Amino acid sequence: MDEIQNLVTRGKSFLDDGKYDDALGFFEQALLLNQNDPDLWNYKGVTLRSLGRYQEAMECFNKSLLIDPRDKNAS
Repeated sequence: MDEIQNLVTRGKSFLDDGKYDDALGFFEQALLLNQNDPDLWNYKGVTLRSLGRYQEAMECFNKSLLIDPRDKNAS
């Protein structure tokens, strides 16, 4: 799981810097390691939304909610 956390940390850093394409790559790599983490889907969704890819973002948020219907962080 440390590898996933490292990917998320790097992705969040790029997201904060407005480097959305780079951030997306890290979140997608993390999802390859664990597709059952609602937070990872949320990060990807936020990044896609920032890129203006709204339909794909909604799909990510919906996947997050399917994994954890009580997920309060789903945007």
